[in-house]
Amino acid sequence: MDGTEAGVPEIELSAGVIEYEDTGGEGPVIVFLHGLTIDSTVWRKVVPGMAGEYRCVLPTLPLGSHRRPMRPGADLSLRGLALLVGEFLERLDLREVTLVLNDWGGAQVLVSEGRAERVGRLVLTACEAFDNYPPGVPGRAVATAAKIPGGLWLTMRALRLRATRRAPGGWGWMSKRPIPDEIMDGWFRPAMTNPAIRRDLAAYARSTPPKAVLLAWAERMRAFDRPVLVVWAAEDRLMPREHGPRLAALFPDARLVEIGDSYTLIPEDRPEALVASLRDFLTA
Repeated sequence: MDGTEAGVPEIELSAGVIEYEDTGGEGPVIVFLHGLTIDSTVWRKVVPGMAGEYRCVLPTLPLGSHRRPMRPGADLSLRGLALLVGEFLERLDLREVTLVLNDWGGAQVLVSEGRAERVGRLVLTACEAFDNYPPGVPGRAVATAAKIPGGLWLTMRALRLRATRRAPGGWGWMSKRPIPDEIMDGWFRPAMTNPAIRRDLAAYARSTPPKAVLLAWAERMRAFDRPVLVVWAAEDRLMPREHGPRLAALFPDARLVEIGDSYTLIPEDRPEALVASLRDFLTA
């Protein structure tokens, strides 16, 4: 059943209720995905440059910043969330979608599973790839905290402090430029205040399969023959620079764009450059 809560569109999927934003319109559909403990506001500087000409849809995935807890026992593993993205596209009947990833790379599993029939184009923007799950110190910190009783509660409490948010080696390596406190407050509040959200986050954070499995999944993506754009941050601290060209070489129809003066969150650091790259790709 579809509906809204406080004016926010939502849709009920097998794992639970997913909230999303939708700019509407008759143009081609772009679906923007966000990362761990981040929500769709990470795209707030990009969507205005695309909306109107394109229909932009932004789900809030159960990655720690969602406000609606998932059902107890829902499959929130890496593979489970990838398939949930496919279910979201199907339930909204979205076709020939341009699927845009940033930070979280899990939706690539949808491609490796051969379940990306609704995806017409794929954009991989400075995201997890190959065996880089979870990425860097921030990702490993969440994964470690999820295995310790009370660990995620302590982690989220620490993220109330601006010094923790901008600390080198932590979330400070996500973006070169400070993200407004009110935006980060929105990202961290759900897992900070709701134990059911922390339960969902822990279910995902504990689910990373062995590296051999991750690499096998990546290898299977070679079968995806539709256009792919790989946008990589030249100064990224979390996603290895060599993963950009390596991803582009994986697909039969791919192009690589490197963007300077940015860390992982290119939508935060260089939104205008990302909009230009997206527009060029979509009109090619």
